[in-house]
Amino acid sequence: MTIYIDIIFLENLFMNFIILYATAIILKIDFKIIRTLVSSIIGGAYAVLMYISSLEIYSNIILKIVLSLVMVEVAYNPKTFKEFIKNLSIFYLTSFTFGGVAIALIYFINPANIFFSNGKLTGVYPIKTILLGGILGFIITITTLKNLKKKISKEDMFCNIEIKYENKFKYITAIIDTGNFLKDPISKAPVIVVDKMALEGVFSQEILDNLDKIISEKNIELEAYLQKIRLIPFASLGKQNGLLIGVKPDTVIINYQESTIQIKNVIIGIYDGVLSKTGKYQGLIGLDALNP
Repeated sequence: MTIYIDIIFLENLFMNFIILYATAIILKIDFKIIRTLVSSIIGGAYAVLMYISSLEIYSNIILKIVLSLVMVEVAYNPKTFKEFIKNLSIFYLTSFTFGGVAIALIYFINPANIFFSNGKLTGVYPIKTILLGGILGFIITITTLKNLKKKISKEDMFCNIEIKYENKFKYITAIIDTGNFLKDPISKAPVIVVDKMALEGVFSQEILDNLDKIISEKNIELEAYLQKIRLIPFASLGKQNGLLIGVKPDTVIINYQESTIQIKNVIIGIYDGVLSKTGKYQGLIGLDALNP
């Protein structure tokens, strides 16, 4: 059998490049063509050495791991060790998926001419088969991981909340908002933001109907609720110095995944609008409320 080194190099260069490109898309990091190309060349050169060298060291798993470390470092230049491990993990996952798709395609098209010997895959097959395998691997990997990520996100981001206030209670669905760092400036209690309409029947209608007047300090007969009302400052896009009316409930019970969390030191921030246009959730809860 005749093995063409230039073909081996080009096949591995192409596969390495598309794997690194797919990994960058999954990780949502900047794709640097030059760095990715250099990393792919390193991987292609290593593949050539495996074929032309009689030394078993080039098939050593430790050396292959070192190669993957170098390729990830060159392609993505991660700033922290945690970021490096994340990049490396996705790179391995993508590589295994691509390898499985490419090998399956090769065997499906022409299995009789494929040989696996001494850790090397050799055979007689057109380069377009490798190109097609890379394209299919790219499509399958991106589509599968995006769907999986979307499914996991939906399942993990929602929780059920029971708000108890003066012998009244209300159940709502909230979404985990990692950007919700709101706290009561006095007690430092975390703030759960909830739609105004979702709080009808549990909080005083007088409070719900006069949110703007309370913020502007107009004369409203709210003496019975003054101990419970808070003014929560917040900043958002288009509104850098906003105020949110908050009410301290008696208890809030959070059912998240398989855990039940009961907290008393929490504030319900009343949002004068609708948080979800689809109605899937009525509240925003920060991580501080889940870890009281």
